[in-house]
Amino acid sequence: MKIDILAIGAHPDDVELSCSGTLLRHIRQGKTVGLLDLTRGELGSRGNAAIRDQEAREAARKMGAQFRWNAELADGFFSHEKNSMLPIIRAIRSCRPEIVLCNTLSDRHPDHGRAAKLTADACFYSGLMKIETLDESGNPQTHWRPRAVYHYIQDYFLPPDFVVDITDFFEEKMELVLTFRSQFFNPGEKDFEKEPDTPISGKNFLDSLRTKASVFGRPAGFDLAEGYQVGRSPGVRDLFDLL
Repeated sequence: MKIDILAIGAHPDDVELSCSGTLLRHIRQGKTVGLLDLTRGELGSRGNAAIRDQEAREAARKMGAQFRWNAELADGFFSHEKNSMLPIIRAIRSCRPEIVLCNTLSDRHPDHGRAAKLTADACFYSGLMKIETLDESGNPQTHWRPRAVYHYIQDYFLPPDFVVDITDFFEEKMELVLTFRSQFFNPGEKDFEKEPDTPISGKNFLDSLRTKASVFGRPAGFDLAEGYQVGRSPGVRDLFDLL
């Protein structure tokens, strides 16, 4: 399977919270999108891994993603080493994306910054022929390096290197976010009040998503946008692409 964009997150719901508006925009344009969660989010204070699995599958279906895979790394304890990197390399070589979107470079949750470095390096090493991996059938995989890696901004407000207009897709984005019913403010959900409060379970957190999107969008003339940082300077062939 060959796709246009692979969106990778340390936890199920990272992608929905931070770059799903961008993905929805590109799917509407006819681009193909795949998702890769590095962990099952098993250390999350609310719900459990099985519930997160179900929510993640449903969110991918609603989005229109071609697939959603899970690398099954240890939530909170994955590290920058070979055994953590190889599942990402296998995924990249399996779907051969042109663009990879991945976690923010620095954030409140330590997993996010670690996942950013791990993923960016895996994208590079995936292009090295002498790193050998096998597909699910045991066949050797061909090396592949994405053309670009972009880091979506998450909890901390970081100055973006560029933003993507999601004005027409924000409500769909919020529907995807709220598919993770175990994690976010949903007083009508069974057992909602029985779960512990977390920094993301209150209504104010959901409200902050629109505020952040508005702040990202304003300098570019967009009502709502998602922000990204890059490890290297992006290039354009035409100045009018920057309008």
